[in-house]
Amino acid sequence: MFSHETQVRVRYGETDQMGYVYYGDYAEYFEVGRVEALRSLGFPYRRLEEEGVMLPVRELRTLYHLPARYDDLLTLRTTIMALPTVRIEFAYELRNEAGSLLCEASTTLVFVDRSTMRPRRAPNALLEVLGRSFGDH
Repeated sequence: MFSHETQVRVRYGETDQMGYVYYGDYAEYFEVGRVEALRSLGFPYRRLEEEGVMLPVRELRTLYHLPARYDDLLTLRTTIMALPTVRIEFAYELRNEAGSLLCEASTTLVFVDRSTMRPRRAPNALLEVLGRSFGDH
């Protein structure tokens, strides 16, 4: 298992008329979590793209517990529970400064070869880096 934490601050434009973060904006927070988690491993998204690998989202599941509000400093924990194959799944927990759980979510992404637009296996270099966190290397 690999986990990484990053923080995001709620911007005014991300809130609705009730002062809550608009539900669709949570997906952008999850993207920040994925990107920063991979970057922390020394494997930024840009590297994947430069190597001809795309990662479209196949599935997004979200369970909201409490609202996030304007100017809240949120902590997003992003976890990869299993080594990827053709797919990679990320789990998320979003908490406010008081530590209250606001939201739980998961996304499943598919590794796609940019030139053929067909699914492919995860790059070996990524598996090697992740394997260290799983005790496989």
